[in-house]
Amino acid sequence: MNTQSVSHSPGLRAWLGLLVVLGPVLLVAMDGSVLFLAMPKISEALSPTADQALWILDVYGFAVGSLLVAFGNIGDRYGRLKLLMTGTALFGVASTGAAFAPGPELLIAFRALMGVAGATLLPSALAVLSELFTDPRRRARAIGVFAAAFAAGFAIGPVVGGQLLSRFWWGSVFLINLPVVVLFLVLAPVLLREVRATRTGRIDVLSVLLSAAGILLTVYAIKRAAAEGLTTTPVATGIAGIVTLVWFARRQLRLEHPLIDFSLFRDRVFTIAAITGLLPLAAWSATAYLGGIYLQSVLGLTVLDSALVALPGAVVLTVTCIVTPVLVARTGTRAALVACHFLIAAGLLLLPATSVSSGIGWYVASTVIAGLGYGISFSVVADTAVAAVPAERAGSAAAIAETSNEIGNALGIALLGSLAALIFRLQGPGVAGTLNETLDVPGLTAAVIDDAKSAFVTGLHIAAVIAGILHAALGVFALRPTPAARPLRPGREDVEYPVRS
Repeated sequence: MNTQSVSHSPGLRAWLGLLVVLGPVLLVAMDGSVLFLAMPKISEALSPTADQALWILDVYGFAVGSLLVAFGNIGDRYGRLKLLMTGTALFGVASTGAAFAPGPELLIAFRALMGVAGATLLPSALAVLSELFTDPRRRARAIGVFAAAFAAGFAIGPVVGGQLLSRFWWGSVFLINLPVVVLFLVLAPVLLREVRATRTGRIDVLSVLLSAAGILLTVYAIKRAAAEGLTTTPVATGIAGIVTLVWFARRQLRLEHPLIDFSLFRDRVFTIAAITGLLPLAAWSATAYLGGIYLQSVLGLTVLDSALVALPGAVVLTVTCIVTPVLVARTGTRAALVACHFLIAAGLLLLPATSVSSGIGWYVASTVIAGLGYGISFSVVADTAVAAVPAERAGSAAAIAETSNEIGNALGIALLGSLAALIFRLQGPGVAGTLNETLDVPGLTAAVIDDAKSAFVTGLHIAAVIAGILHAALGVFALRPTPAARPLRPGREDVEYPVRS
C-alpha cells in the first residue's frame, strides 16, 4: 500500500489570498524604513526635540518587536483572520492619525499604535499562508514570496518616501497605507478563511505584559548603549529587561497554556531556524545602517541616490527569496544554509575595498553577493520554522521567527554599530562623537574632515570583517549534517519536514 501523503494543489483562490496577504506585509516592512527620508521635513514642520526625533524613528520598531510573540499566540487561539482584520484596520486608523499629527507627541503615539497593529499582522499572515498551501513545496514557495515582500518593503521604503516627499507634504508617507488597508479589508473575508487552534485556553495577561516589557526594555537598553555608551540609564534598563524576560520564561514553564512553548526549541530544526533568523539580520541591518552613512556622509550622495545605489542588492535579495524554495527542493536545506552563510561572508568581506574617495562599485558588489545569502536565509528560515511545528502552533512559531529577526536587527545596529562608533572615537579627530556630528561643526579644515571620514570608514571595515568572519564560521558549522526528514507531527498530517541532509 502506498503510504505517501497526498498533497492538495492550491487553487486560484489560494494564490489570490497570498496576494491579498502581501499588502499588509509590505506596509509593515516599508513603514520601518520610510521615515529615513521624511525626518528632515517632519523636523521642520513639528520641531521635535532630539529625543522626540529618536522616538519618532524607533518607537514603531520597538512596538513591533516587543509584541510579535504575544499576538502570534493570540492569533493561534482566537482566530488569525480575525486578528489580521483587526490589526489592518487599526494600522489604517493609526496611519491617518500620524499623517495629520499636529505635534511630535501625537506623532510618537500614532507611530506606537502603528507598531502595535503591525505586530498583529506578521505572525498571523504567515500562519494563514501555511493553511492556504498545505503542500510542502508550494507552501515553501508562498513563504518565499512572503519573505521577498517583507525584504522588498524595507528596501523600497526610502525610495518611495523620497518620491512622495519630492511632490507632497511629509504626511503623505503615511497616507499611502490607506488604499492597501481598504483593499485588504474588502477582499480578505472573501479569499481567506478563519483558522484557530483546536486547543484554546485562557491567555495569561501577565505573560503578555512581561514579554512585551522585557523585549522593549532590552532592545531600548541596547539602542541607548549604542548611542551613549554604558551609562546608568541603559545599564539599569538592560538589567530590568533581562530580569523581566527571565521572569517571563520561568512563568511559561509553569503554565498549562504558555505564551511561548519552549518545548519547540527541543526540535533542532526549529532552533537552527530561529538562530539563522537572528544572525544574518544582525549583519544586514548593521551594514545597511553604516553603509547608508558611508554613501551620504563620506561619498556625498543624496539620500535618494544612496537608496538607488542600494537597490541592486535589494532586487537580488527579493528575487532570491522567491526562487530559493525551488532550489531547496533540489539541493536540500543544509546546502542552502551553507550557501547562505558563505555568500553573506563573501559579500561582507568586499566592503573593506571601499575608501574615502571611492567605493560605489565595491558597495554594490558587496550588497548583491550578500543579498543572495540574505535572500536564502529569509526564505528558508520562515518556511522551516512554520513547517517544524504542529499546525495549531504555526502563529507562535512564525512569531518567534519574526521576533528573532527584530532582535537580530536591533543587535546588529547596536553591537556592530557601537563597534564602528568606538573605532571612530579612538581614531577620529576628537571633535565630536560621530561622523555626522563632526561634519556639522563649522570651520573644520580639510585635514580634519578627511581624518573623520577615514576613521568612520575604518570602523565600517572592521565591523564588516567581523560579521563576515562570523558568517564564514557559521557556514563551516552548517556543513555538519542536519537532521533528515522526521515523522509527521499531530496536526500536520499532510506536511513533511522540509529539512534534508
